[in-house]
Amino acid sequence: MAIIWLATLATLATAARIFLLIGISVISGWMLGYLAYKSRRFESVYVPFVNVMESVPVIGFLPIVLIIFVTKVGGSLGVELGADFLVLDAVVWNIWIGIYQAFKTVPEHLIEVSDNYSFSFFERMKELYIPFSIPKIAANLFPSYADALFYITVSEVFTVGANTYQTFGIGTLLANEIAKGQIVGVYYSLLILAISVIIITVVFSQFSQWAVAKYGIDTAATVQQRQRRTTQYVSRAGYAIATGTRLLSRFATKALLRGHAPHARRRFVVKGVSKYAGIAAVCFILAYVVYSAIAVAISVPLQQWISYLAFTPYLIFSMLVDYVRVLIVAIISLVIAVFLGYWLVLHKRIALGILPTIQTLSAFPAPAYFPLIYATTASVLQRYVPFGYTELYVLFLGFISCFYYVFFGFWIGVQSMPSEFWEIMDNHELGFFTRLRRVVLPSAFPYLISGLSSTINSAWAGLSIGEYWPDIFAGHTLQVKTGMMKIIALSMSSGQIGTAAWASFIFAAVVTVYAIFFTRNLMNLAQKKYVMEEGIYAA
Repeated sequence: MAIIWLATLATLATAARIFLLIGISVISGWMLGYLAYKSRRFESVYVPFVNVMESVPVIGFLPIVLIIFVTKVGGSLGVELGADFLVLDAVVWNIWIGIYQAFKTVPEHLIEVSDNYSFSFFERMKELYIPFSIPKIAANLFPSYADALFYITVSEVFTVGANTYQTFGIGTLLANEIAKGQIVGVYYSLLILAISVIIITVVFSQFSQWAVAKYGIDTAATVQQRQRRTTQYVSRAGYAIATGTRLLSRFATKALLRGHAPHARRRFVVKGVSKYAGIAAVCFILAYVVYSAIAVAISVPLQQWISYLAFTPYLIFSMLVDYVRVLIVAIISLVIAVFLGYWLVLHKRIALGILPTIQTLSAFPAPAYFPLIYATTASVLQRYVPFGYTELYVLFLGFISCFYYVFFGFWIGVQSMPSEFWEIMDNHELGFFTRLRRVVLPSAFPYLISGLSSTINSAWAGLSIGEYWPDIFAGHTLQVKTGMMKIIALSMSSGQIGTAAWASFIFAAVVTVYAIFFTRNLMNLAQKKYVMEEGIYAA
């Protein structure tokens, strides 16, 4: 009984920590997303930065945690802040990119209304941008929660060198029980964790349905609710005309009732001061980063730089191999997301049972159970797939670390489709693949891109664990022949910090290029061509 109470308290502590940091991520994401939407220069820095940071596994931030929190702050407070920083790294990036994507796809008609009535910054955020971002936030809540639990055994308890630092939570409890061989305690802890995940799954599911019904533009759910509340049926033609103007009139009416008078000159001055203050802050941070980088570069001997440059071609080749793995994981995740997500939207009763199961499994921390999977399957796979069985484990770890981003994103996107789109598909009796190609995929494209971007970036988390896992079970080591994540892990474990730092720099440079040419361009495409609300207004 004591084990159950301890596991319950630890689970509540972890859940509170994660929810607090998700709240911080949402609030900061609104501010940064608006800046990225309004400023092309800030956007050019913001999008690559988020993609790079999302691609860096949580364990890659352990040196930063050691230097900033454990050493500088110190004590139990420093360890708690360090654990919070690692958890924040697991939850923040996909929320930021989702909010940014939501702001990029706000319909032009609504922006024109806010301009015509001279809305202030806070009025725009309150009446337009924040409401429009709620469905995207709902789509990213559970993936963030799942990713935090995926890393919880290395976030709440982390080892740097010979020292181990830990704070109270279910991750620490599981790590200690595993280290001491207390299998019964592990099972009870996982059981309590599963119960909490199921409860949170129900809460998130209800929140997502509420978000889509309240802030979507006449989805199928809102139409059903409206039909249950009234006995009169509005004609389809009149309903279609009213749909395109409902949100516009909502904002205009609020503006007129407030009777506010714009103070254009004062707002212009405040806006100008805020703009230049922000530019100054960004320039200061960039200057400090450049100065620090130059100082580090000068301190490295020339011969060492020559060896790093000679090693660079192999690093690039290793990363290309890793990108093949990421591409395989992304394709599998995308196919499952599209077909299973669409099918679950059509079969809501079945979804009530399948969705909690998927969310529960995805939220379980892989380091807690994957060694058991390896122990029971390694001998069989080694017998039948002798030359590639390690790749199957690495791909599996990559898949379970990221597939839920694109899956839940697409699922929320399909739920957000306006009811008119479903009526058109039914009236024209479109087939399954025609519906997907002509209506469903274009409508959910912004959600799909946001989820796919997070899926690709987060796949590196599974690779970082699977490409080199020493002593995974009974003295066995899981490792691949070639991979960038393996190089970084081996360099860190052997004390070759310079090699690990250079490999991380090459990794960051490649991911930055990917962010510029993939994420940003696809976000711009979604803004220009695939805003489903614009289809309603055009109709």
